[in-house]
Amino acid sequence: MKKSLSGIKPTGKLTLGNYIGALRNFPKMQEEYENYIFVADLHALTLPIDPDYLRNNTRDLVALYLACGLDPKKTTIFLQSDVSEHSELNAIIQNYLYMGELSRMTQFKAKSASLNQNAIGLGLFAYPVLMCADILLYDADVVPVGEDQKQHVELCRDLVHRFNTRYKKEIFKMPEPIVPSVGARIMSLTDPTKKMSKSGEKGDIYLLEDLTSIRKKIMRAETDLGSDIYFDKENKPGISNLLTIYASLKDISIKEAEEHFKDLHRYGDFKKEVADVVCEEIAKIQQKYNEIINSNLIDEVLKEGKEKAKSIAKMVLTRVQKAVGIYGK
Repeated sequence: MKKSLSGIKPTGKLTLGNYIGALRNFPKMQEEYENYIFVADLHALTLPIDPDYLRNNTRDLVALYLACGLDPKKTTIFLQSDVSEHSELNAIIQNYLYMGELSRMTQFKAKSASLNQNAIGLGLFAYPVLMCADILLYDADVVPVGEDQKQHVELCRDLVHRFNTRYKKEIFKMPEPIVPSVGARIMSLTDPTKKMSKSGEKGDIYLLEDLTSIRKKIMRAETDLGSDIYFDKENKPGISNLLTIYASLKDISIKEAEEHFKDLHRYGDFKKEVADVVCEEIAKIQQKYNEIINSNLIDEVLKEGKEKAKSIAKMVLTRVQKAVGIYGK
């Protein structure tokens, strides 16, 4: 069976965008792949973060993984920091990626633009290096990502080719990025030209948010001139975003969603139906989350996940150490 690997940083509050773009697809992946899902807590350190906030968010994220349908019997769930091989492989492969490549990463340029240029941490610049280590440690065949992370997987593919060519054998497996065909990029409800984020904007919907608040946000969502409901990202970004959300949660295509609403000419009625679908989905997640968050299940899952992930990662790291000539390996 092929392997799939993905992870989410425990920074900010998980949004509907995170759910549609990633979390919702994880349970489907575990039926088709040997599935590895981790909490990227080392990546969370690339920008300043309160220690207690990081700890609490980490626990919340594991609870949400489980609440969204991940089965520990089918998916290995673990913390990035629990597997020291991530950092060890990172120290090796950083020598096979170039500063010019890293400086061209779109996400780095976007995040660093608002920071003091003399105080940008090395971890933010080298974020894709550690992401490569995450992927390669488990011989991942596929990596489910949003559109904004696809460039990092392409960099990882360049690294695999470069590394394997230098040592004239297949040390690393070549990963393939998988981007969902619908819902890969959910936008803000107040500004549909910007991606929905975990940073606390009023146009974002959070998985642990009060359902009344969620419904109000959708009913107040930015729409467009006219009354017809159809997908046109350039001219009708607000309606297009709501159609994407609806289609994603109903497991239908955008065209099927357009067909469903073709005779509806009131945005209010359209928004109400979208809100109903969103609130129904999030209510189920919140119910399961509340059952999990104060149980012993989280610690049990992480303990078991650590042991399994570490056993796989250790074998891959040893293979790399032997290839590069680290003494005694």
